[in-house]
Amino acid sequence: MLIKTVLVTRPKNQAGSFVSQLKEHDLASVVFPTIEINALKDWEVPDISAFDGIFFTSPNSVGSFMDRLENTRPDQLELLRKATVWAVGKTTASDLLAHGVKTEPVPKIADAVTMMAGIGEERIKGKSFLFLRGNLSLGVIPDVIGKRGGQCTELTVYENLPPSLEDTATIKAMLEEGKLNCLSFTSPSTATNFFKAMGTTALPEGVKIAAIGTTTAGALKKIGIKTDIIPEYFDGPSFAKAIAKALS
Repeated sequence: MLIKTVLVTRPKNQAGSFVSQLKEHDLASVVFPTIEINALKDWEVPDISAFDGIFFTSPNSVGSFMDRLENTRPDQLELLRKATVWAVGKTTASDLLAHGVKTEPVPKIADAVTMMAGIGEERIKGKSFLFLRGNLSLGVIPDVIGKRGGQCTELTVYENLPPSLEDTATIKAMLEEGKLNCLSFTSPSTATNFFKAMGTTALPEGVKIAAIGTTTAGALKKIGIKTDIIPEYFDGPSFAKAIAKALS
């Protein structure tokens, strides 16, 4: 049986677990990070007790925020553990739980739009929220909070940077030679940065496009790329399983 190969565009520090999940399905992988995560330093951990709820939208927001909290304001950890916390996606919720922070139930479809649709207006109106974000956040959460009569403090704790992409020529050659069966994308920025690096949206026939969720698929559609694979649940294990099924 010919082993199929998946391109993984996650940042290097997040690619390992997904590579392992692909391997469980007898899939090979090539890691080609199209974003780098940089934790920002020009912010301070606020008083958690000042907020009625807190929103984390990615593992990156958890990592950057918790690192700063534990190093500069460890007294806030117990307050965070007692707070009402929402997380977009199982991985984000799991990363918070590792710090003893429990979250509200995570919806099956792990995107900000679905999560906010499941929060009643009475839980937002007249209340104050903290939103931990990256520099490329689409702003869905603060927009909904504002429209429902709540107040939202946005705190940018990390930024997405395009990496040097020194391996671009190698990836182009692998695509042209038919050595990549599937391109996988886990965020809008991984997708847009990849095609910027390639300099074209044209792909060899038969190469499948996989998006971890509808937001990423939407970003691909904007640049003219049709998504072939979206998992039932928007997390790594489900993503790997969906790719394996499509490539079988």
